[in-house]
Amino acid sequence: MKRAGLFLLICLLLPPGLWCRTADAAAATASFDSAAAASVWSAALTYIAPRALNPVTIPQMTMWGLNGLAALDPNLNTALQDGEVRLYGPDRLLAALPAPQPTDAAGWGRVAAQVALAAYNASPALRMAGTQGIIGNFFDELFNHFDPYSRYESPVQAAQDQLMITGLGGTGLTLAAKGGRVVIGAVAADSPAADIGLQPGMLVTQVNGRAAYPSMVEALNNAMPGLPGSKLSLSVAESGQEAQALTLTRGFIPPQTVFTEPDLAPGIAMLKISGFNKGTGDQFAQALAGVMTQTPPPSTLVLDLRGNRGGVLRQAVLVADSLLQSGPIAETNGRDPDADQAFKAEGADLTDGARLAVLVDGQTASAAEILSSALADDGRAVVIGSETLGKGLVQTVTALPDGGELYVTWSRVLAPRGWPLQGMGVMPQICTSNGPQALNQQLAALAQGRNLQSPVLAQARAVRAPVSIDRILALRSACPADIGGGLDEQAAIALLSNPEMYQAALLH
Repeated sequence: MKRAGLFLLICLLLPPGLWCRTADAAAATASFDSAAAASVWSAALTYIAPRALNPVTIPQMTMWGLNGLAALDPNLNTALQDGEVRLYGPDRLLAALPAPQPTDAAGWGRVAAQVALAAYNASPALRMAGTQGIIGNFFDELFNHFDPYSRYESPVQAAQDQLMITGLGGTGLTLAAKGGRVVIGAVAADSPAADIGLQPGMLVTQVNGRAAYPSMVEALNNAMPGLPGSKLSLSVAESGQEAQALTLTRGFIPPQTVFTEPDLAPGIAMLKISGFNKGTGDQFAQALAGVMTQTPPPSTLVLDLRGNRGGVLRQAVLVADSLLQSGPIAETNGRDPDADQAFKAEGADLTDGARLAVLVDGQTASAAEILSSALADDGRAVVIGSETLGKGLVQTVTALPDGGELYVTWSRVLAPRGWPLQGMGVMPQICTSNGPQALNQQLAALAQGRNLQSPVLAQARAVRAPVSIDRILALRSACPADIGGGLDEQAAIALLSNPEMYQAALLH
């Protein structure tokens, strides 16, 4: 989609009444919108206080946020003194407002906005930043005192991210030319086309009331995307039946995140998951079914999670559920009771017990680490590669009155055997980041029934939160994080081709 079209679609996604403006237009705002700032900050403080992973008071959060004024103009300074929130300029007191009660989030949001208004009136730098810039800097300074993953996203950024997560507007239909006719070439999972039962191979005779010819396929496919809610009509026929008129309503289609890769070796199928969005679980089930219905079906499978930065936790759980017969997948713990969850496998192993290897590297993170640790801790798969990133914190998300979004870390993730993912990452059963010589030694030991990674694996799985940075670094040094490469595939082929080596590499 062209940049102008994407910008228009993002603007349409924003809340009613919120203009989508360029940076120059935003900076030219005539005055500071203190009511908007008060509304956003009050809502944020109300939301964060009971949910933040580590307890912090509303007054403290407000004062941290107000330090964002000084980040924009070093001549400004805010302080909580003698029951007042005070704003100082370079040579005088600019504002002094009574501090609200410590639990009054709305009151602190209003006071913060009044202080920001006084600063705006006194500072050219703040006037240049505008309302949205001041709101954003408040959160930047606030979350400097939190973890790396808690953050505020502006209305435009939030709409853009939502678009990337949910997908672009379209039908999910790809047409193809076959035998001098137009047919359905592919149907995306969780798409409008899939919802009404369209299947690859069906004959398409008309699109939007006009006859469809093979020479038109490229143009017809280019016309499939459009604004969500817009319509497209088709005349579709199954083999030997009359054409039926159908109407598709364009909707958001999750981007493809699951890909069937060429077999690594005869009988060794490979699937790659690039991320986890709301369609990943269904996409994986569809791809896995396609692989397992081959004749003959593969006896072994490689799941490539290298470079996968994570995404929607629930989708990682769904993928794990399709590979595990039963047992725990992950557990999350936080201050808010709603943050405490236990995820368990409740389905069936769709591979019927095929030997499974998971490829990871230093960029494998978050939901991808949850999937890797679940399969490893269960003894269902052998993880191959290097230490992963170690992102084991979960964020809760809420929409703010300005159309922005707030991401607040509210829980820690524990692997099935109880060790924390945060900082630790996933220690692979076969390490490739120490080079080919070390890998060959591991494979030779596995051929004799011994896993050279066993001592460090036992130590890593025995760790319990909280754990010191020194301890984490000492353990991770045994298989340093690295970018995945050809050694991973070599190790997977050697392992999956030898059932005895595979068994020796599993966690028990």
